[in-house]
Amino acid sequence: MALITADYARARRFYLEVMDAEIIHETWRAERDSHKLDLQLPGGIQLELFSFPSPPPRPSYPEACGLRHLALATLDLEACIDLLRARGAQPEPIRVDEITGARFTFLADPDGTPIELYEVPTQERRP
Repeated sequence: MALITADYARARRFYLEVMDAEIIHETWRAERDSHKLDLQLPGGIQLELFSFPSPPPRPSYPEACGLRHLALATLDLEACIDLLRARGAQPEPIRVDEITGARFTFLADPDGTPIELYEVPTQERRP
């Protein structure tokens, strides 16, 4: 996945401190006036975070053309929500997927990119 941020320092801090990402590689590209940060999120997902001068804003949430949201799986939704709240994030109330019966919630990164946390159903939680 690749995201462009309007505020590199703020987005970098969010993904490292709130989302538990680890830095793979960080580069300043002077010719483009741009940072590129390669991150690994828990579960092995790789994220490229870019900064560019004056990127256009996202047109709507979340039905803009293109990326709808990042979806991340978890085995314990409450534990994730508690940890994220302790780190200053504001997840939405838990909802239930009417098709799968799985529980999920959303939060946003500093640029408003929607991030879904989707609880993987276990035998105990299957409908």
